[in-house]
Amino acid sequence: MSLLLRIFRRPDYHSEVSQFIDDLKAKRPQLEAQQRAGRALLWDKSIDRGLQSEWQAARVRQKAYVYGSGER
Repeated sequence: MSLLLRIFRRPDYHSEVSQFIDDLKAKRPQLEAQQRAGRALLWDKSIDRGLQSEWQAARVRQKAYVYGSGER
């Protein structure tokens, strides 16, 4: 690093939120593994493309105005 950059370099900034997260991860090292397990439980699913195409083919088009019966 050049002398000019070292003179004007600011100290590394860490917000209160970043400090809180770092402290939390230090106190609970298993936290990140638990978060990944929770995500895998709800979100990380493999998609069956055959079932998805059947579901899309079976959709019924919705009427333009769904809140009225269309009859007066």
